[in-house]
Amino acid sequence: MDNLKVQTNESGHGAPLKKTFKVNGNLLKTYGLVIALLLVCAIFSALSPVFLQPTNLMNILNQVAINSILAIGVTFVILIGGIDLGLGSYVAITGCLAALFAHPNTYPVIVPILLAVLGGVLIGAVNGFFVTKAKLAPFIVTLGMMTIARGGALVVSEGRPISNLSYSFNLIGGGALFGIPIPVIILAAVFIISFIVLKKTKYGRYIYAIGGNEEASRASGIQVNKVILSSYIICGALAGLAGLIQASRITTGQPNVGVGYELDAIAAVVIGGTSLMGGVGTVTGTVLGALIIGVINNGLDLLNVSSYYQQIIKGMIIIGALLIDRKKTK
Repeated sequence: MDNLKVQTNESGHGAPLKKTFKVNGNLLKTYGLVIALLLVCAIFSALSPVFLQPTNLMNILNQVAINSILAIGVTFVILIGGIDLGLGSYVAITGCLAALFAHPNTYPVIVPILLAVLGGVLIGAVNGFFVTKAKLAPFIVTLGMMTIARGGALVVSEGRPISNLSYSFNLIGGGALFGIPIPVIILAAVFIISFIVLKKTKYGRYIYAIGGNEEASRASGIQVNKVILSSYIICGALAGLAGLIQASRITTGQPNVGVGYELDAIAAVVIGGTSLMGGVGTVTGTVLGALIIGVINNGLDLLNVSSYYQQIIKGMIIIGALLIDRKKTK
């Protein structure tokens, strides 16, 4: 019986198994996402010899760049206890807006870049205004904005793709620097800045505090409405950046692009360990969550699995992540 209760350490003294399990649990909590990502990679590398080729690995990073940028943006919103359901539509309208001003021999490339990001900022500001000032539920506000933005994309593009874009504009989504795709470089910059903001600044601490307890944060002197408004603006700005990259990658401004992007982004956030209740999560986890989704999508494509089944698998992963989130919240 004693052997069942006590585990001997190197010095010969007994240590409770409960303590050992706690250490293992903390290890799993800290590195669980990395372990999961490596496990998924190992499975697909065993099933497909093409998976671990450098070209394919770089292709995965390039594919997940847009979803990762969207997911980082919505992480700010979810951390304060909000939600944004219109990300795919924001990608469409900002991509079309950028494409309108990206024709050859018209405007410098900085113009469509700024217009896409500022368009996202405006959308985020409107969302934040109705959430903070009108006291409307984020779910309803962003659901309405999703429809408005999609309609706006159709109006801006007159219902058809905007083509004939400049070479310099198309380089943003299709070019590479030292062999690294430019979208991956942009993602790395967004990740580093977001990580520093959330972990090393007072503003980041305010976001976590509001997500943990909004009323207590307000009572402690935090300007809650300003922080909430700014989180929606950040989300919108990064959605505009993602729209810019998307339009550049496909070399057209497509009003119908981005359908379902918000679900992939939120799934990456949840898989990455951010609580939908707010106050808990990291952008590191978010990017790892996006990578897990990207690896699964790429691996299933290499195995010629039907896209229909891929949707089912992705949905099961989201539900599983939500169950884990609920267990951790309890």
